[in-house]
Amino acid sequence: MPALRPVLGPSGPLPSTSARPRPRSRALAVSIVAAVALAPLAACGGGSGPNFADDHPRIYLGQNRDRLVAALDAGDPAAVRFKNAVDNELDGADYYDFSAWFVALIGQLTGEPRYCDFAVAKIDAVVDAERDMIAGGGTPDVAFDSYLEIGPRIGDLALTYDWCFDRLDHDQAARWLSYASQAVWNVWHHEDATWGGRAAPWSGWSVDNPSNNYYYSFLRATMLLGLAAHGEIPDGDTWLSTFRDDKIEAQLIPTFDADLVGGGSREGTGYGTSMHRLWELYDFWQGSTGEDLAHRTAHTRASLLAFIHATVPTLDRFAPIGDQARDSTASLFDYHRNYVQELAFLFRDDPVAPFARDYLARCSVPEMDQPFMYVYDFLYGDDIAPQSLDGLGRAYVAPGTGEVFARSGWDADATWLNLIAGPLTESHAHHDQGSFMLYKGEWLAYDPIVDSTSGIRQEEELHNLVRISRDGETVTMRGDSTSHIVAVHRGDGWFHVAADLSGAYEGRDDVSSIQRELVFIEPDVVVVFDRVDTAAGTTQTWQLSSPYQPTTSGARSTFAGADHDLRVERVVPATATVSVTDWRDDGDFSGGYRLDVAQAGGARQFLHVVSVDGAAASVTRSDDAGRVGVSITLADGRTAVVRFGADGVDGTLAITGGGGSPVSATLGAGVDALPELE
Repeated sequence: MPALRPVLGPSGPLPSTSARPRPRSRALAVSIVAAVALAPLAACGGGSGPNFADDHPRIYLGQNRDRLVAALDAGDPAAVRFKNAVDNELDGADYYDFSAWFVALIGQLTGEPRYCDFAVAKIDAVVDAERDMIAGGGTPDVAFDSYLEIGPRIGDLALTYDWCFDRLDHDQAARWLSYASQAVWNVWHHEDATWGGRAAPWSGWSVDNPSNNYYYSFLRATMLLGLAAHGEIPDGDTWLSTFRDDKIEAQLIPTFDADLVGGGSREGTGYGTSMHRLWELYDFWQGSTGEDLAHRTAHTRASLLAFIHATVPTLDRFAPIGDQARDSTASLFDYHRNYVQELAFLFRDDPVAPFARDYLARCSVPEMDQPFMYVYDFLYGDDIAPQSLDGLGRAYVAPGTGEVFARSGWDADATWLNLIAGPLTESHAHHDQGSFMLYKGEWLAYDPIVDSTSGIRQEEELHNLVRISRDGETVTMRGDSTSHIVAVHRGDGWFHVAADLSGAYEGRDDVSSIQRELVFIEPDVVVVFDRVDTAAGTTQTWQLSSPYQPTTSGARSTFAGADHDLRVERVVPATATVSVTDWRDDGDFSGGYRLDVAQAGGARQFLHVVSVDGAAASVTRSDDAGRVGVSITLADGRTAVVRFGADGVDGTLAITGGGGSPVSATLGAGVDALPELE
């Protein structure tokens, strides 16, 4: 690697001003570089591509300053709250994770030098500490955990550098940019990385994987440093082309378009929330260059719908899919509010935006709770009138992640259903293909990770699926595998989804095929059918975990919840071995129970009727014409007959009586398009 050339210039401080900072001219900015030519980005120039500001501040404020100043001047509550937090920080509050760029932003918007002086001193102390560590033969903190925090750290430096440029002296500028550019260079050249002239190679984890949360941190550091310092360091424009051309255009967009249809993340809903940092980059890039990246892939907008549907009807928690390391309970937090409001801001002219604003107003986080997140309510507030979620569609499928959601309504007491059947490719994903969850005012059928201490247990035993075992050992799903959603149909008051989970076991001799179908008869009945073909000597165990301990009588198991009851009626097989696991016996769990229904391996079937609050008054097996079925007398007076193909997706649904319109539907293969709006 060629040595980084330092930023050079005359000694002494740069001139300051007590008025609102005036951008320094391009000529003066470039004068602090030793004859560094400002080469335009060939791939970025012209047309509708980005335009880069010559003068500081270059990042975001050129297009957003007036809006933000107006909010401050008008006493907008989010603006006042944020500024008060910044003032408290200057007065010694020392909030957790409070970034220097928050203070620099207020400095830019008010023109008061004390803010930038504080922000510059904070970054200067960080840079000096990092340089001392390097000089002592160590590795700086920015490299910790495979450079996971390079985005926040270098992003903080870059924004402060740009927004407080007039408060920096030449020596500070040189030290900051040299350190920051070395850090970014090391990310993209992991095998040749160095610190202080010493080799410091690292794994290169996810430098080429846009589906991983580390990637967004790498992008943040690269983009913001490039925007702040282009033309001022040798690699400044390189970082802009790396961000836009090499990573966004060549990697992220094609990956998202191919692999993440329907939005969301293959890391699940825990680590996948890190995408709110990506939405911020889209906005900051557009505010800095005029180029709209958010609309370059359908994934961005789809993620807004996907997350709203992933939230349970009480709007206080979301589907706990994948690792939940930060908070195992999957409760809404500031990050999730930010995820939705950033997308609502990026798509503020879209018909979905008013529904997002209603979600934000009604959810359990109506404003940011933590001071280090106040800035985002300020940046992304808008005057869009909320529109009731009642007008949003009640089912959603994200094929790229395999996540399926359906609900009986958008009221808080609605019943909500989830199934997952998709790729198992990311390290934070769980072995949960085919698992379903059910919620009505509380968790009734859930992932017990909610009651775990770690939040990162991934094994098959934790999920509501059919587990295959031999001699007491689970036959595990294979990483880098894909299950498939093969049918989705929705009618008036019902929803059908079918999944082929066989791909998760490809190469496992004990498993030939596993398929699962769900029929949701609104509002409170779910019929679950499984076709399972496994080798002789294996055991097939149908599992359902709940926070509540079941009582079993014959083929019926009942989970008495705090506010609602869950009933599981076994229709097929006629006889089985039934047992209960207490999750508290595992030291990682504070609660939860698992119902197990086991039978010997072979070409077998399971058929269960799962209902809430006695919605299925009676259940009778009802086979016909080679189909395996059940007749359900519903508590509201209707009768539902559901039959499934014994060998594949080839079923029927009939609902009669109760004063409603009769239903007669074919439950075959094929994925129907679902309406976004009701």
